[in-house]
Amino acid sequence: MSFVHLHLHTEYSLIDGLIKVDTLAAKAADINMPAVAVTEQGNTFSAVKFYRAMHKVGVKPIIGAQIKIVSNSPSDPSNIILLCQHIEGFKNLSRLITKSFTEGQFRGNPLIKFEWLKNHNDGLIVIDCADSGDFSNSTLLQDTAKIENNIEKWLTVFPDRYYFELQRIGRKNQEDYMREAIKYAEKFNVPLVAANNVCFIKKDDFEAHEARVCIQEGYTLNDPRRVKQHTTQQYLRTYEEMQKLFSDIPEALENTIKIAQRCNIEFTLGEYFLPHFPVNSGETEDQRLIKDAKNGLQKILRESNNFSKSKNEEYSVRLQREVDVITGMGFSGYFLIVADFIRWAKESDIPVGPGRGSGAGSLVAYALDITELDPLEYDLLFERFLNPERVSLPDFDIDFCMDRRDEVIDYVARKYGREHVSQIITYGTMAAKAVVRDVGRVLGFPYSFVDQLAKLIPFDLNMTLDRALLEEKVLRKRYKSEEDVRTLLNLAQKLEGLIRNAGRHAGGLVIAPEPLYEYMPLYCEQDSKATVTQFDMGDVESIGLVKFDFLGLRTLTIINWALRDINFIRSAENKEPINIQKIPLDDPSTYELIQRMDTTAIFQLESDGMKKLIKRLKPDVFDDLIALVALFRPGPLQSGMVDDFVDRKHGRLWKYMHDDLEPALKTTYGVILYQEQVMQIAQVLAGYTLGAADLLRRAMGKKKPEEMAKQRTIFTDGAVDRGIKKRQATMIFDLMEKFAGYGFNKSHSAAYALVAYQTAWLKAHYPAAFMAAVLSSDMDNTEKVVAFLEEVRRLKVKILPPSVNKSEYSFTVVDDTTICYGLGAVKGVGESAIVIIINERENGGHYSDLFDLCKRVDLRKANRRVIDALIRSGSMDELGATRSTLVHNLGKAISLAEQHSQNSTSGQNDMFGLNVENKNKTENKSMYDNAIDWTEKERLTGEKDTLGFYLKGHPINRYEAELKGVITSKLNSFKFGSVIVAGYIMSIRTRTGSRGRMAEIKLDDRTARVLVNVYSDEFLKFRHLLVKDQLVIIKGKAIEDDYIESGISIRANEIYSLDDIRKKNGNLILNIKYDYLKNGGIEDLKKTITPFRNGSSEVSIQYDNKDAIANLNLGEKWRLTINDDLLDELSESIGKENIKIDYNIRRI
Repeated sequence: MSFVHLHLHTEYSLIDGLIKVDTLAAKAADINMPAVAVTEQGNTFSAVKFYRAMHKVGVKPIIGAQIKIVSNSPSDPSNIILLCQHIEGFKNLSRLITKSFTEGQFRGNPLIKFEWLKNHNDGLIVIDCADSGDFSNSTLLQDTAKIENNIEKWLTVFPDRYYFELQRIGRKNQEDYMREAIKYAEKFNVPLVAANNVCFIKKDDFEAHEARVCIQEGYTLNDPRRVKQHTTQQYLRTYEEMQKLFSDIPEALENTIKIAQRCNIEFTLGEYFLPHFPVNSGETEDQRLIKDAKNGLQKILRESNNFSKSKNEEYSVRLQREVDVITGMGFSGYFLIVADFIRWAKESDIPVGPGRGSGAGSLVAYALDITELDPLEYDLLFERFLNPERVSLPDFDIDFCMDRRDEVIDYVARKYGREHVSQIITYGTMAAKAVVRDVGRVLGFPYSFVDQLAKLIPFDLNMTLDRALLEEKVLRKRYKSEEDVRTLLNLAQKLEGLIRNAGRHAGGLVIAPEPLYEYMPLYCEQDSKATVTQFDMGDVESIGLVKFDFLGLRTLTIINWALRDINFIRSAENKEPINIQKIPLDDPSTYELIQRMDTTAIFQLESDGMKKLIKRLKPDVFDDLIALVALFRPGPLQSGMVDDFVDRKHGRLWKYMHDDLEPALKTTYGVILYQEQVMQIAQVLAGYTLGAADLLRRAMGKKKPEEMAKQRTIFTDGAVDRGIKKRQATMIFDLMEKFAGYGFNKSHSAAYALVAYQTAWLKAHYPAAFMAAVLSSDMDNTEKVVAFLEEVRRLKVKILPPSVNKSEYSFTVVDDTTICYGLGAVKGVGESAIVIIINERENGGHYSDLFDLCKRVDLRKANRRVIDALIRSGSMDELGATRSTLVHNLGKAISLAEQHSQNSTSGQNDMFGLNVENKNKTENKSMYDNAIDWTEKERLTGEKDTLGFYLKGHPINRYEAELKGVITSKLNSFKFGSVIVAGYIMSIRTRTGSRGRMAEIKLDDRTARVLVNVYSDEFLKFRHLLVKDQLVIIKGKAIEDDYIESGISIRANEIYSLDDIRKKNGNLILNIKYDYLKNGGIEDLKKTITPFRNGSSEVSIQYDNKDAIANLNLGEKWRLTINDDLLDELSESIGKENIKIDYNIRRI
C-alpha cells in the first residue's frame, strides 16, 4: 500500500506555501512517492514547472487547484480541490479559473459559481476540503435535509468523481468533522480521501511559513488579532507517517492511489500552435508572404541609387532562400502578423525601433519593413535568426515608443480577438532588502532598527543575503554580535527568493489560434480587463504558443519628440522635414561628438564605462559603433579582446588567421567579435552550411565537451579537404572556441548602434531640441532632470525658468539655443492641474496676477498645494509680486475666487470687477497684501524642494567669504596635487569593489561640478557626512582621470562638515565701533553670544574708538560654538560686515 499527497501548495499559491517546485520533486523522489498533486490556491501558476520537474525525477505529476466555490453569498465561499484527469479536464479547469478572475472576483478573491461547473466538469475530480469545504460548512448548520440536498447536488454534477477530504493536522474540531464525514460518506457512497494540506517540506519550516503568511496578510507574528490558519503538522509527511495517522481509516489512503491512477494528464511540449493571419479569399499565408516580401524588396531596390544588376541578383537570391525556409517551417503567418502591427504603428505615427536581436539578420524582415537595417550591407546572417537545421520559434524583439506601445497592443487584441491575445505574467520575488524589511516588520522590530539593517545591504539587483554578509563588514559584525540581527536575518534567508506576487511582463504578448483558456488559465486584477497568462514566458513557449515582444523604448519617444520640434521649426522656415531613417551614417560632426565623449543622454553610450571605452577606441565609422556596443560587456572587457581590438584599430600590425577570412573579419580588424563571424569562418574554411554553422556557434556557447569534440573533427576535416593544414585548422578552431564564449549577436549590436547614432546625430545638430526631449522623457525623475540640466548648461543652451504664462507641460524648444522649462517637472504639481492652467491660458490669455489665475482655473484640481508649489518654484515670478507676497496672499486669492464663482452662479458681479468689459486688469495688483521678503535660504529651499535644483542663486553663496579662509581653490580652478575644496554633494553612487565599499560623489560649488572618489577606508570613516545636499570640505589629491570629460578628479583623504572645520580651526573676530558701545551694545552683544558659550572657538574683539584700534581676547570663559545660528544673530546685532572667522588652514 502507498499514499499520494493530493492537497499541496507551493510558493506559487502566493497566499501561503513555502515549497519550491524543484525541492518538492527531489523530496518526493527521495521518500518514494509514486505521484504528487499540486493544488495552488485559485491558480495553476506552477503547473508546467511542476509537470517537468516531476517527470525529471520519475514521479507522476497530478495537476489541480484549490478553488473557492460559491453557491449562495460571495462573502461565504467554500474550498474544494479540482484535479485534472486528462487534458480536457485541464481545459475545463482553465476555463473555470479564467472566469473566476474575469467574472467572479469578490474583494480580490477569485470565486467560481457552482452553476459554472455544470458545463465545465468533464475530466475533473472534486475533493471537498476538510477545512471550510462545502460539506464541512454545511454541517455547521446542523440541518440534515440541507446537508443531504447539498451532497446530492454535487453527486449529480460529479457522479463517481466526488470525494470527502479527511485531515489530521492538529486543528480544533477535526475529529467532530471526521465523524460527520464518515457518516454521510457511508450513506451516500462518497469515498474518503486522506490529505495533509501540505504547505512546507519540513516540520521546522513552520515558523518561516507563518512569517510568509503574515507578510501577505499584513500582520505581525504576535498580533493577537491574527487568525492562525496553519499548524506545525502541514509538512510533507511520508507514507509511513500518513499510514500511522490514518491506521483506523485505511481506505482514505487507498483512495489517494485510486485517484492518482485516474489522473493522467499529458501536456504537449515541443509542438507549436501558431496564430493565423487573415488573408484574402483563395490566398494562403505563404503566397501572401512571398508577394509582400518581393514587392517590398523591389521598392527598396527602386529607391536606392547604389544597386547594380549583380547586386539586385544577390538580393533576390537571398530573399528566395529565406522565403523557402520560412514557408517550409510554417512561419509565414508569424512574419505577416509582425509586419502588420508594425505597419499599423507607423501609419499611426507611433515610433518603431529599427529591429533588434537576431531578427535584424533577415532580408524578408527588411523587405516587410519589420527591420530598418540592410542585412547584406552589414553581413547579418538569416540563419542566426531562423535555422532550418535547428527548429525553434522565430522571435522578433520590437521596440515601440514607450508612451504609445499600449495602442499597438490594443490593435492586436482587436484584430485577433481579445480571447486570443494576452500579455504574459511575471512573478516578483522576495529580494534581499525587501525580505529583511518584511521579516523585520512581522517580527515586530522597530522600524529604525530594520531600516538600518536594510540600508547595510548593498544595492545590486542580484544581491543576496549571503553575499551581503560576505561583502558588508558592518552587517557581518552585527550579525555575529547581536542576537536580534541573527534572528531576523536567519528567518529572512529562509524566505529570500520566494515568489511574492504576480506581475506583468514589460513587453511579452502571446497570440493563440484558439481562445487562450484552451491552453492555460488567465489572470487579472479585480475590476481590470487586462488579462495575463497564468504561465510565465518560458512555460508559454514550452507549451507551443508564440510570444511577441512589444518592448517600450523611451529613446524612440525622445527621437520622436525631438523630430517633432525640429520639423515644426523647419516647416516655419520652409525647409524639408528631417527623416531620421535617411540621415547619413558617415556624418563627421556626429563622430566628433562621440569621440570627445559628449555622450550624456546618448542611447547606449552615456555610462562612465562606455565613455572610457570610447576614449580608447575613438570610433569614426558606423562599423566601429556596432563593435562598440558588442565590446562593452564583461567578457570582452576582461578577456583582452578589447585591448586587442583597440590596438589593431590604431595601427598595431596584425594579420588574418587565413587570407580567406578577410571578408568576414575586416570590419573588426581580424578579431572574432560577433557570433555571425564564427558562423562565417566555419562556412568559408570548413564548408559548413550556415545552418550547421549556427549549430556550431551554439555548441561553442554551451561548451559541452562531447559536442565540441564532434564539432572539432567536422571542422578540421572540412578545412583539410579545402587545402588548409591540419595544425592551422586546429589553431583556428581553438581561437573560435575561445572567442565564441564572448561573441555577441551582431544583428542586435547593429540595430542598437543605429539608434545610438541617431540620438548622437540629433544632439550634434539640434542640441536644444534633443535635450528638451530628453528632459521631457524623465520629468518625473528629479535627479535625472538636474543632471540633464547641467548638460544643457555645458552645451551653452539657455534654459528659460518655469512660467505659468510661457511654459508647456513638457520642456519645449524656443529656438536653436533656447529651451523653456516644462511645468511637468515641478514637483507636487500633477499633470491634470497643469493641463487646466495651460488650457485656460490658451483660451483666455496670459494671467495678470495671482487673483486672476485663481479666478480662472478649476481650484479643485489646481488646488492650494499645487499653486503653492508653482509659486515656490518661481513659475509665478511674473505675476506682480515677490514669492513671499504671493504665498501670503494665496488664501485670500482662493477665497475671492470661490466667492467670484458663487456670484457668477447667482448672476452677480464680484469684487474683482473683472466681469466688466475693458476693466484694467492691472488694478488687481493693488489687492496684494505685502509680506516680508524671504531670505535667500528660504527662497533657495523652495526652489530645491520643487525643482530639485537652485534656479536663481546657490546656497554656497552664503559661505563663500568664510570658505576663502579654508579652501585652496574653487572647483573650476584647482590644479593637480593636494587640494582643499568645498561644495554641496549633488549625487552619491556607492559600489562594492575588491577592497570594500566606496563612493563616487559629485561635488558642486556653483563654479563647477567635480567627481570625488571616496575609497573604502575613507568611506567607512566619513560615510556619516556623505549625505545628498550636504556642504562638505574635502581634503585630498587632484589626479588625472582620462575617463571623465574634465580629465581630472579628486581622491578624498579627509572629509569635514563646515561645523567640524569651525570647531577645529575657527576663531571669531568681531569688529566693534564706539557708537555701538555708546548705545548699550555691550549688553546686546553679551545677550547674543551667551547661548553659544562653552564652545571651542576663541573670540576676539577689534575695538575702534575712532582714535585707535585695540584687540581684546575674551578669554576661555567666552569660547563659543560657531554655527549658522550664532552668525545670524551676530549679523542682526552688529552687521555681517563686522564678523570674520579666522582659520588656520595648516591645521586642517
